[in-house]
Amino acid sequence: MTHQLIFTARRKTGGEVYAPLQEQALSAEVKALHGEGTGDAPYALEVTINALEDFKGVIRIALPVAKEPRFFLPGYMYGTNRGDAPLVTDAKCARLREEGPFPASPWWMTRSDRLSHPCALAYAGGRVTGFAAAPYFVRGAGGRTGWQPGVEGGFDQYAGFGCSIHGEAWYTLGYENAPWFFMESRDARPRAPMGENCFRLEKGEDITVTLYCFDYPAQDERDIHHALRWVYQHYHQAPRRICSVKEAVSAMATAIARDAWLPENHTYSGFVFDRGDHYEYRPLPSITWTNGLSASLPMLQCATRLGDETMRLQALDSIQHIVDTAINPMNGLPFMAETDGVWSNRGWWFNSLRCPGHAGYLVGQSTYQILKAYLWEKKHHGAIHEDWLCYAQGVVEHFQHTRNSDGEYPYTFSEKTGAGLEYDSFSGAWCLAAASLLAHITGDPTHLMDLLRSEEWYHDAYIRHQECYGGPLDIDKQIDSEGILAYIRAVRYLHTITGEKHLLAHLKDALHYEFTFKFCYNSPIKTPPLSTVGWSSCGGSITSVSNPHIHPMSSSVMDEMAYYLAHEEDAYIRSRLEDTLLWSCQCHATFNKEYGYGKTGWMSERFCHSEGLLKERYPDGSPASTWFALMPWAAGSLLEGLVGEMWQE
Repeated sequence: MTHQLIFTARRKTGGEVYAPLQEQALSAEVKALHGEGTGDAPYALEVTINALEDFKGVIRIALPVAKEPRFFLPGYMYGTNRGDAPLVTDAKCARLREEGPFPASPWWMTRSDRLSHPCALAYAGGRVTGFAAAPYFVRGAGGRTGWQPGVEGGFDQYAGFGCSIHGEAWYTLGYENAPWFFMESRDARPRAPMGENCFRLEKGEDITVTLYCFDYPAQDERDIHHALRWVYQHYHQAPRRICSVKEAVSAMATAIARDAWLPENHTYSGFVFDRGDHYEYRPLPSITWTNGLSASLPMLQCATRLGDETMRLQALDSIQHIVDTAINPMNGLPFMAETDGVWSNRGWWFNSLRCPGHAGYLVGQSTYQILKAYLWEKKHHGAIHEDWLCYAQGVVEHFQHTRNSDGEYPYTFSEKTGAGLEYDSFSGAWCLAAASLLAHITGDPTHLMDLLRSEEWYHDAYIRHQECYGGPLDIDKQIDSEGILAYIRAVRYLHTITGEKHLLAHLKDALHYEFTFKFCYNSPIKTPPLSTVGWSSCGGSITSVSNPHIHPMSSSVMDEMAYYLAHEEDAYIRSRLEDTLLWSCQCHATFNKEYGYGKTGWMSERFCHSEGLLKERYPDGSPASTWFALMPWAAGSLLEGLVGEMWQE
């Protein structure tokens, strides 16, 4: 393993090409410490770089991998990031392809904090190969060294990771965002000139970093998780503790009920801005996802936990209004958005769709949420909302007949007939979740075999290859962490119904995939307010490969994580659940204007853990690492997880 490493560097004053170290007045020494290369015991290689002259630039360490690699840089690169799919899309991300129009490139480099785990892995030739290394460097009394838990010192410099389709995984001292940097999916910027990304060494100075290298046989892409479990355990830092679950639930739910409820709209405002002497509301009409039931369902649950009848009546009003008015009479499917009392499918995401229609993502999610609300009301209040159940049965009955021959549900349905118009996406898994929950509630086995066939299709087509794409509607079928949350819910209820052990294994696979987006350590945030309040990244999940921020949707499946643990003890999943719980209790303001805006209990959806999505601005024009608004759906994702049935604080 030691002889395989390839060292190159690029000076600030040189060209863009990485040259061998001797041409850059650098040298490298590699010492093998221990290890076997397995997922449990990687090779530990001590790499020392010596400067023969002053150096300012980026040093790159390459590890060769087999031909036709599928790379996994968690949160950033999955396979080729669909490099084999059409490139001309509105939303962009790094795509690995030998040639083609932007954003195709045969190689990519990025700053370490765009990854949830400090590692670059490849699956190729029946093996997993790659390495983990310090995501950044610290400087302490003993000099400069790579960070890992227990290493003391102040922040010094970010590292970087990358990959090449020609068969190399990369680790860099210093970093580049190249060949392009994506501020967001619709804002790509060319490779920046060398500046603060440079690593500096004075003549005669050296730097030592430990690389943990993996090289072991694998049956498919899921075997990357042997390495990822080790990376998690080695680099793990728990999120901060600032309040209890009860305190977090009370603060967020009280703020939403008090500050975001719009009685005339029968829903909560999508955004609430504090303008000092008044609130400004941006309704952001949506039946679910970014408003609507994604706020109403968790608020219904919180009302029970807090014993707040006013809160409950708000949530009931919102749900009942949807049940009474949202159905399209032409096809029996729910419309997606309501504006000035008129329902349609023209939500804020409309122009991102390839064809107009009902979105499977929202059709399935809203139906699932109504069924979950039905169960909650029946269990906790003895209230039987038969009209809610009938509503859901009608919607499910329709979309069960729109599955294609693979068993996949539509990405979009026709507004006129309800026929499936487009497939090839993971978003239809929300229809599977709704139908599975309905089968659990009613005990009706009519569609059970079809549900099991669909579950198998989603697992084998997407999860087995660790490439779930096409969940949310705003990212042009890029790879994301949202869609898997639907499948996790579906498999939970299919296992409840059948008790089939392979479904529990599939649930584990799905959780492992979601964990690839979930930070395992607390990245050094450099932009306020997150940098000033002590906010922790560990336990939060990156949204997608094209939306580089953490948002709270993944916290909504804490109940499903607990469900798995009730059937199979797993220390890794339990630790991930504990991370998610702690993370979810530290994202809201614990006092007025703690995050520079708003009231106690307020939080937005956006947590910018890196350079990505730093679009919000303070009055002086400097960037902010969060939105300055209360967003009920975002807090609702945390609340749905925190008030779950399967576990208690």
